[in-house]
Amino acid sequence: MAILTKEEAKKIIDKVLSYSKADEMSVALSGNRTGNIRYARNSVSTSGETTNLSLSVTAVFGKKSGTATINEFDDASLEKTARRAEEIAQLAPENPEYVPMLGPQNYLETASFAQSTADINAEYRAQAAFDSLDPCRKKNLTAAGYLEDTAGFSAIGNSKGLFGYNKATSVDFSITVRTADGLGSGYAIRDVNDVSKLSTKAATEVAMQKALASVNARALEPGKYTVILEPAASVDLLGNMMRSMDARNADEGRSFLSKKGGETRLGEKLFDERVTIYSDPANIEIPGSPFGGGGGRFGGGGSDGRPQEKVAWIENGVVKNMYYSRYWAEKKGVKGVPPPSGFIMMGGTQSLADLIKSTEKGILVTRFWYIRAVDPQTLLYTGLTRDGTFYIENGQIKFPVKNFRFNESPVIMLNNLEAMGAPQRIGGNLIPPLKIRDFTFTSLSDAV
Repeated sequence: MAILTKEEAKKIIDKVLSYSKADEMSVALSGNRTGNIRYARNSVSTSGETTNLSLSVTAVFGKKSGTATINEFDDASLEKTARRAEEIAQLAPENPEYVPMLGPQNYLETASFAQSTADINAEYRAQAAFDSLDPCRKKNLTAAGYLEDTAGFSAIGNSKGLFGYNKATSVDFSITVRTADGLGSGYAIRDVNDVSKLSTKAATEVAMQKALASVNARALEPGKYTVILEPAASVDLLGNMMRSMDARNADEGRSFLSKKGGETRLGEKLFDERVTIYSDPANIEIPGSPFGGGGGRFGGGGSDGRPQEKVAWIENGVVKNMYYSRYWAEKKGVKGVPPPSGFIMMGGTQSLADLIKSTEKGILVTRFWYIRAVDPQTLLYTGLTRDGTFYIENGQIKFPVKNFRFNESPVIMLNNLEAMGAPQRIGGNLIPPLKIRDFTFTSLSDAV
């Protein structure tokens, strides 16, 4: 029962709404089946599967709202939940920023569900773990990995006639491989909607190669270097930047998009002209939820019901859009778009190997770790390289280097862009490997 059909979900939502005595009522219904397998030190430690089905009801009187949740679906329980939400709403203070609920919306059809992923079972997970562990054991390497697969749905509806439904699947896999002496470490991460596109063996082989190649790392002096950032390295910095494109923060002077006097940098060229970033829930490689505002892939509870559409955020280096809450959009008198569930950075056609070959001197970074904000108004971040950092000279990887601490802003980084490779899926986004000049490393780290 974890995945309801569109008709089954609508029947439950309509029944709850029929019990409403509030001025407005909204219902979010979601369910999923989630399985996982985890291993460390070359042995499986945990594995399991859970199913969940839950319903959230929000009742509104004027500008007062209350929410109640339940995972029982008989008529009496559904009505009791509606009454509880109404009781909470009557006790709540008024929300001065409350915006009335939306009426019916037109949502895109997205290809976010794959039956191959929904069919995953314990036998598949065991084989996926074996395919990762076996080559490591044979080369006296130590593996630690985690695979999680989810198939689910989310549905939303309200007393004004809005209804939305979406099914989605996802598989996330990460693997860290260490050498027997603990001095070499490699890492790989993959995420897909369709599990037929995942090979845990292939991902593990990448991590194995990095682990073996990163032994006997040499120390380099901190400073500014040309770097090649693999997508697993740049995704966190770029993701932090995308999450900082909130219009209200910019209008109120709390953002890298703020200017003195209450103005924003919307329409300004802030990045290299080759930088174009957009979102598209219908993109076949990273299909997303058709309704936005916080609903996510499997839970509609946070969604405000606005349709997700194709949106250009940065185009040829120019800031084209910021995202808005419904309240802030109404206050500013603009349509306002919700934040994206994933983003796409346009790149080139070169491979990672091509970027390396074109580099006279530089550093290849597998990934960053322990990233923390230093200054939100410049988007300055600090963190560490990890799991495979290598020195490049004359187009070849020469030797592994000790890890660095960095201090860098993605805004500066995207102004120091030298080249981009072909975009790859990472963390629900499409991001190319990036070649960046003058990337700032401030100190060395003993982390492996």
